[in-house]
Parts: sequence; C-alpha cells; structure tokens
Amino acid sequence: MNLPFFIAKRYLFSKKKQNIINIISWISMAGIVVGTMAIIIIVSVLNGFTDLIGVFYSDFDPDIKISSVEGKMFDPNTIDIEQIKALPDVVSYAEVVEEVALLRYGKRQFAATIKGVPDNYPDYTNIDKLLIEGEYYLKKDGIDYAVVGRGIANNLGVGVSFLDPLHVYVPKKGKQVSLNPSRAFNHGYLFPSAVFAVLEDVDAKYMLVSKAFATELFDSEDDISAIELAIADGADVDALQEKLEEIVGAGFHVKNKEQQHYLVFKTMKSEKWAVYFILVFILLLASGNMIGNLTMLYIDKKEDIAILGSMGLPTEQINRIFLYEGWLISLAGGVLGTILGVFVCWLQNTFGLIKLPGAGGSFVISAYPVHIIFTDIILAFAAVLIIGFIASWYPVKFISNKQLAPSNIA
Repeated sequence: MNLPFFIAKRYLFSKKKQNIINIISWISMAGIVVGTMAIIIIVSVLNGFTDLIGVFYSDFDPDIKISSVEGKMFDPNTIDIEQIKALPDVVSYAEVVEEVALLRYGKRQFAATIKGVPDNYPDYTNIDKLLIEGEYYLKKDGIDYAVVGRGIANNLGVGVSFLDPLHVYVPKKGKQVSLNPSRAFNHGYLFPSAVFAVLEDVDAKYMLVSKAFATELFDSEDDISAIELAIADGADVDALQEKLEEIVGAGFHVKNKEQQHYLVFKTMKSEKWAVYFILVFILLLASGNMIGNLTMLYIDKKEDIAILGSMGLPTEQINRIFLYEGWLISLAGGVLGTILGVFVCWLQNTFGLIKLPGAGGSFVISAYPVHIIFTDIILAFAAVLIIGFIASWYPVKFISNKQLAPSNIA
C-alpha cells in the first residue's frame, strides 16, 4: 500500500479542524474546474470559426490549384495536361484567367480582380450556394455577364436589375504611345447577372466572368493564370499533391484549399495558441490558492505529522502526503472541468444556446460554432496536471525546508 497516497486521500475528503481549510480546498478545485472548462470551450469555439471560414473558402475555391512560381500567367502546354486529367482522383479540370482591372459604373470606380472561369466552374465549386441575388450565368443571348462580389457591388452601387452596363478597363500589353490615353487600355462591358457573398476579403476582390471574355480583355491568348482541380471524395490530398508536383515540376505551386489561404489559416491557428497560453497562464494564477491550501493543511495536521515522524516515517514520505494532496485536487478539478467543458460544447453544438450578436438570421449561422478536437482536450488536461504539480511542489518544498526539520517535528 502507498501510505502517503492513502493518507492524502483521507485528508482530501475528511473534515478539517478549521472549516476555512475546506473552503480554500473547494475554491482551489473550483478555480481549476473553471480554468479547464474555459480552455476547452474557448479553444473549441475558435476551432469552430476556423472550420466555418474553411467552409466558406471551400465553396468558392477549388480543391487543388496549380499556378506558376514566376510570373502571373503561363502556357498550359508546358506541362503534361493529359497526365493530370488521367489521374483517378481528379474529377474536374479547369483553366482560369485572373488579373486586376479597373471597374467603372456611372461615376464610381473600383479596382478588382477579374476571374475568367470555364463553363464547368459551378461543377467543382458551390458558387450557387453563395449567391445572394440573381442567377449564375456568364453568357446569355450573345451578351457577356458577370457574377459580382458583394463588396464590389456595394462599392460601385450596382445591382442585377440595373440597365446600365459595367465597364472594365485594363492596360494594353506592351508600350502604347498615343495622344489619346483611352487607346492605352483594353475596354469591355458586361451586365451583372448575380451577386455572391463569401467573406469580406473575397467579396471585395473578385468578379467572375467567362474565360473567353477575360482572355480577350487581357490579351492572354493561350496563357492562363492557374489550373483548378476538383478531386474525388475521400481522396488522399497529400498523396495527390505529391503526384501533381512530380508532373508539373519545380516551376509550379500545387496548393490545397488551406494552402491557398495560408496566411488566414496561419493567423487563426496563431490566435488559437495565443488564447490557449493566455488561459493556461490564468489557470496558473488561479492555482496559486493551492499554496495557501497546502500550507494551512500542514498547520491543521501538524500533530498527525509529528506522530508519523515519531513512528519513523521519513520526511520524504511526509512530503509526498501534501504533494499527493495537491495532485488529487488538480486531478479532480481537471477531470470535472474537462467533462463539464465537453458537455457545454455539446450543448452549444446541439441546441445553439449562445447566439451570435447581431446575426438576426442574415448570417449563415445564428449561434457560436463549436468543434471539439481530441488533442485540444489532451493538451488542456496535460496543462492542468503540470500546473497542479508545480502548484503542489512549491509549497511542499517550502514546508520540507522550513517546517519539517527534526526540531520542528519534535
């Protein structure tokens, strides 16, 4: 039998001579419970927002995007396109043309990225789900149309029911010498057919047009900006990326959905870990009650310690009694906090108890999103155990050096 552990367990549940010690013990445990809950709940909410942003981008972006390392455009004939199409996990192949242009509607002007997409663009994205006004089509009755981001539409004051066309200007390639500045620009016009909304950085940046319109506008001829691929459900994305990198060579980037918005997801992950460490630090401060709790427990059990010492129990074993006592408080608080944290997350996921302020039904979700990741629970619980060890070890060391000397025990 582990005698120090047995005694520590009895001390944890037994009534102390001074009721304040019981109160401090429960306060110490409550601080650990609340701190553990806070870590699990807040980190899970951040996971939920990261997943939500990923879903928005997934609806707009391809599964894999191939672009040139140098330059904005490249000739697709420089790579083995047929070998890419022949890969069993590739279900859609598309070539897009993408470039910045100046938009003008009435007296308003706005710089945006024109993305020329092929006819199968709706097949490998969920653009139809993103439309908030109008209907998706880029060519109808010989007239060119555009699907405009909400940010662009707001800046230009344009809508799908308006009769005036949207003008597009881009500089002509090469040196243009003319007394008339308008001859230095390629000009096209089209009508908005729909407005889409994804995220602010996408809505205020992109306008979708047909690939044919973009090719003529940008004088790109056979050059393209990127190759976009849709892959089969359940495909191994990492393995497919490696195959594609072998096919296209070192002169091209092959990016999955997350890598296409690397900075956004990196920022979200950095915020998550920053919040995690802040909460761990707060938990460390909350565990400071453990020092007072163990010190007062020693005072309450001083007669017991003297008896144990006179019976020959080594000082090291007496130290372990208080060390185990602190560990048990931390362990109990960590387990209870983890269970309650997971339960609260489940309630939020199931019933959406806490609503997003100002959502009002216009947003895609009305309640805070939550995603529980098992490794986050393990890290939170590990942090509690480590902090519990530190918070228990320090007062025990102090007691050992100052209070458990032979003269004091006697």
